[in-house]
Amino acid sequence: MAYTGLSDEAWRRVWACLEEHPGLYVKQEAPTRLFVEAVLWMARAGAPWRMLPAEFGPWNSVYKRFARWQEKGVWQRLMDQLAADGDLEWLLLDSTVVRAHSSAAGAKKAKGISVSDGHGADSPASCTASPTASATPFASR
Repeated sequence: MAYTGLSDEAWRRVWACLEEHPGLYVKQEAPTRLFVEAVLWMARAGAPWRMLPAEFGPWNSVYKRFARWQEKGVWQRLMDQLAADGDLEWLLLDSTVVRAHSSAAGAKKAKGISVSDGHGADSPASCTASPTASATPFASR
């Protein structure tokens, strides 16, 4: 297995959570770890299921197992148990660790004029037009 997103210690904790889940068959550790690694790869890559590397197995089989686990509530229970354990916080992503780029804040961008050009303060604002007769169709007579 070339890709290992989980350390052996983290996998032992995940494995323990999976073994405790009622109605879930996870008796073979190696294939189960490969499957969990595939799901983690998908979460990190954000790729479509069809782009899953071949080393994880057929993408459709991985997806079907993922969907069955979702229906059984395995992922929610796993996340709840791992969230309660402070040692595995790095496995979870939420808004406290994801930051937006400063340009995503919605601030207006400069129009190519910088203060160092020397003429930025003296020139009129680019969004105001000079009042002319053609610009005001309802001018007073």
